[in-house]
Amino acid sequence: MILAALILIPLVGGVLAWGAGRWHAHWSRWIALVAMLADLAVALDLWASSGAPLLSGPSPWLCSLQVPWIPEFGISVSLAMDGLSLLLVLLTGFLGVLAVACSWTEIQERVGFFHFNLLWALAGILGVFLSVDLFLFYFCWEMMLVPMYFLIAIWGHEHRVYASLKFFLFTQVSGLLMLVAILALYFLHGQITGIYSFSYADLLQTPLSPGTAWWLMLGFLFAFAVKLPVIPFHTWLPDAHTEAPTAGSVVLAGLLLKTGAYGLLRFVIPLFPQASHAFAPIGMALGVAGILYGALLAFGQTDLKRLVAYTSVSHMGFVFLGIYAWNPVALQGVMMQILAHGVSTGALFILVGALQERIHTRDMRQMGGLWSVVPRMGGVGLLFALASLGLPGLGNFVAEFLVLLGAFQASVPATAVAVVGLVGAAIYALWMMQLTFYGPHRTVGPLSDFGRREMAMMGTLILVIVWLGLYPQPVLNTTAPALADLTLQHRRADSASVVALSAPGGRP
Repeated sequence: MILAALILIPLVGGVLAWGAGRWHAHWSRWIALVAMLADLAVALDLWASSGAPLLSGPSPWLCSLQVPWIPEFGISVSLAMDGLSLLLVLLTGFLGVLAVACSWTEIQERVGFFHFNLLWALAGILGVFLSVDLFLFYFCWEMMLVPMYFLIAIWGHEHRVYASLKFFLFTQVSGLLMLVAILALYFLHGQITGIYSFSYADLLQTPLSPGTAWWLMLGFLFAFAVKLPVIPFHTWLPDAHTEAPTAGSVVLAGLLLKTGAYGLLRFVIPLFPQASHAFAPIGMALGVAGILYGALLAFGQTDLKRLVAYTSVSHMGFVFLGIYAWNPVALQGVMMQILAHGVSTGALFILVGALQERIHTRDMRQMGGLWSVVPRMGGVGLLFALASLGLPGLGNFVAEFLVLLGAFQASVPATAVAVVGLVGAAIYALWMMQLTFYGPHRTVGPLSDFGRREMAMMGTLILVIVWLGLYPQPVLNTTAPALADLTLQHRRADSASVVALSAPGGRP
């Protein structure tokens, strides 16, 4: 039941925080913080014991849970964890704690309801990372959207209603297409095998014609590409990030985008390996386009929060490129990028939120010279700006180096163009520092630097990003078995493609 506990803790904590908020707002904060600390502790304990799987016999999972839910339709509460989902659960617990901590003073209205929505969004994200029943997966996928909508619409900034509606429409429409694909796969599996089941293990064995597999893959791919996001489906992201409260931005950048990457790794490639193999050149091209386009648009922003949002489009381009490069080195880089981006961009959003809370603007043209006034904020901003541009010794460098090294094995031209994105990252990161912390001092009135709570958050983030940069081996070891299975599927899909081409009537 340990996997169920990971989801139930924030669900129960959210209800308790909402109820406690009726008496005192401070109780809501402490209940939410304790709930996420408990979740993080459970995840860390699972990681510490991950070297010895909890299941006996040959199994790809470290631990699993299956309880019948609607057995007449083949639906069960089926949860499982391997190296991929373990690290993402850890990231969720870690950033969940920081999301509660960074909104300690920012959120002053409807505090209980805020923490209810925050914890339920995190519970939905955990459900996405742990579900191996596709009906349950879709249920959790939709569940995380509703509280995130409320977080933006109620506690967001000036254009929060527009941003929340845009976010909801993009993700809801793409999610409905995935639902159609899930149902089609369910019925096809039932017609072929006589067993109607939403089980991931059962659906992996569904024989599909190339045309059917292609269309079903596109249904899944569209939902995950919107969430990642991949251009041209990225336009919801800058608006949602800009208008969301700080905790909402941390969850969006650090976790919600990662559900798209996880969906590609967990469902699109394993369920449709040959269709994914055929799509790989297009996927790599879209990844490269996202790297360059996101960097270009980031450089053109004057809103500091919007600039950081566009850096996510660029960094997620590396994830998409690495997934469709589809070799062990690139896939290890993808997992490193997922973790490093969650830490570094989460830190930048916390920094931007702290600045906005103090000077009441995100316009970099009204900033400048802040280093001399708030040196701790300046030092933290510089370190995470350097992480964002991929400075050696920090986690982002390891991630992007591995992705490019793996992509080089798959496509030299795509890699050569993607490298230009590193130059773009250096330009926008240093430009951000120049406008915000250097030059003439423009702000009026006294400013307070990071306090103990904020420095504790930032110090923890710094330790993690440096650890990922200097000693990534534990992460690589944890993900290696699951990524080895993906690599094996690539080889089989490649072999099947060669056989198909060499058959009579095959294209040369």
